[in-house]
Amino acid sequence: MDGGNQSIVSEFVLLGLCRSWDIQILLFIIFCMLYLIIVSGNIGIVILIIADSHLYSPMYFFLANLSFVDMWLSSVTTPKMITDFLRENKTIHFGSCMSQIFFSHFIAAFEMMLLVIMAYDRYVAICKPLHYSTIMSLQKCFGLVVTSWTIGFVHSISQVVVIVQLPFCGPRDIDSFFCDTPLVIKLACMDSYNLEILMKVHCGVVGITCFILLLISYTYILLTVQQSSKTGASKALSTCTAHITVVVLFFGPCIFIYVWPLSITWMDKFLAVFYSVITPLLNPAIYTLRNKEMKNAMKRLRSYYRDSNVNV
Repeated sequence: MDGGNQSIVSEFVLLGLCRSWDIQILLFIIFCMLYLIIVSGNIGIVILIIADSHLYSPMYFFLANLSFVDMWLSSVTTPKMITDFLRENKTIHFGSCMSQIFFSHFIAAFEMMLLVIMAYDRYVAICKPLHYSTIMSLQKCFGLVVTSWTIGFVHSISQVVVIVQLPFCGPRDIDSFFCDTPLVIKLACMDSYNLEILMKVHCGVVGITCFILLLISYTYILLTVQQSSKTGASKALSTCTAHITVVVLFFGPCIFIYVWPLSITWMDKFLAVFYSVITPLLNPAIYTLRNKEMKNAMKRLRSYYRDSNVNV
């Protein structure tokens, strides 16, 4: 687009989740509590994995990264949503809107890639146990994480570069609680149909590809564990079930919002809340409550602080 096609809209208006003031006050209290649990829970997991040497393995290294990114995924949109519950005019500056789009897609794409890496890690651990330490070396783990961050950055910046050049000259109401790519594109003063299709394909390449790779990985794992001993199969199945649950909870809403939109406003809002608030809330519970090593690590940490207090 030519350089003269600049935006004259300096801010957008977020319509939020609802219009009722009483309901907004209730939602303010609920989401404040949920956000505090998300931040404290995910930070707790990261600290626990760093502090306990028994958890120094690729699986928990990736889990620490997942908790870290879940915390930031929620932090991109939730604080703004919470403060807007107390405001009559829910406006957001153009630059802040572009930042929300960038970081939400950056972090979401990274999490998708990270879930694929975690599936690959479980595949190697279960299907090639004798070669696990060689294949999943510390250098390989860092390389995979850095690659995921790079893919997430490229995916996100390529969208923002296009959106920031669109001519926004009139409508500025966004019927959501944060700036989202499909909703912002529709406000452009141009025929946005082709661009919307392009963005769906762009998101689909990342989302659907990762989802298919995950389905293939876990299908192969589950077929392999059927031939193992009952104890090994039971443990592997338990681990895979937790991972698959996270995958479904995260990918389901993303696919329906960005790849196969339902075009139902209240449903889009519900799904957006689900993957930006509920999923980061459930992930720590799914991984800690179903993971024996994590529960043992928490017991060791409690024992350490109890003994320290006794000695003092």
